[in-house]
Amino acid sequence: MIPKTRAPQVCILGSAEPGSRAFALAAAAGELLARRGITVVSGCGSPATRVAAERALAAGGTVVSIVPTDDIGLKDWPCTVLIPCGMGDARNLLMALAGDACLVIGGRAGTKSEVCLAWLHRRPLLPLTGCGGWSDQLERDPPDERKNSPILPWGSAAELEARLTQLGLIRA
Repeated sequence: MIPKTRAPQVCILGSAEPGSRAFALAAAAGELLARRGITVVSGCGSPATRVAAERALAAGGTVVSIVPTDDIGLKDWPCTVLIPCGMGDARNLLMALAGDACLVIGGRAGTKSEVCLAWLHRRPLLPLTGCGGWSDQLERDPPDERKNSPILPWGSAAELEARLTQLGLIRA
C-alpha cells in the first residue's frame, strides 16, 4: 500500500515506434496515469516512453524523468522533474526502483535490464501484450523461477486501469 504522504509512482519502460498500436497505448497509459493521480517515472529515451510522458503532462500529471547523462540543461524534455544521474546504463537500477510498479511496453536490451532489476527488487510488472515485442513474452517467460513479483499483462487502457486497481495504486 502506498504511504499517504506521496502519490503512487509507475515507471514506463520500453520502446515502440510511432504509428504502432503499442505507441498509441503508451500514450493512453500516460494520460490514464495522470488522470488517476499517479506520478509517471520515465527516461523519455524511446518514442513510447516519451509520448507517455508528454500525454501525462498534457493531462496535468507529474512526470519524473531519470536520464542517463549528467546534463541538467536538456531542452524540450517532457517532465516536471529532471534527474540527470550521469550513470549511463546504470540508471536502469534507478528506473527499476523508482516505481511502485513498472509498465513494460515492447522493449529491447535496456528494457530487459530494467525488468530484471525490477523483478529482483520485487516490483510488480505490467507488460503490454498483443502488440508484439518482448513484453508480449514476459508473463510466460519471467526473468527466473522465483516468482518475485506479480506479472499482470494488459492490452488496453481499461485493462491497465483494472491492473492498477488490483495493485492498490488506484482506489476503486
